[in-house]
Amino acid sequence: MDARYELRDHTADVAVAAFGPALDSVFGALGDGLSAAQCDEIPADGERFSFSLAAEGREALLFDYLDQLIYERDVRAVLPADNEVSVNPGEEWRLEASARGVPLAEVEAREVKAVTYSEMRIEEGEDGWEAYVVLDV
Repeated sequence: MDARYELRDHTADVAVAAFGPALDSVFGALGDGLSAAQCDEIPADGERFSFSLAAEGREALLFDYLDQLIYERDVRAVLPADNEVSVNPGEEWRLEASARGVPLAEVEAREVKAVTYSEMRIEEGEDGWEAYVVLDV
């Protein structure tokens, strides 16, 4: 089973739910969901970029990851797409991530202002991982 995401309505905001066999793939699917919340059709071009993060727990790492994607969007003027993530749990949670940066000039994008901790959850179940995040639009 590959990871997948779903956009869900959430009062004045939008939520992304992701499901996958591994935590890595769920993080990446949430990144793709963040992109989909901003743009209906994502062109196939763009150069890959990467970054690393560390946090005290998996929820904090997820928040920081999605927040970093918004930062990269703003600084690089790109829509991060085709997100790939490697999550390394431990005393300090770490991740290595990369995304394809689609130039914002090539897409009609809606603004996602921020990631919220509101209703955020990451859970491991019998069929893999599930996560849910609300985005401030």
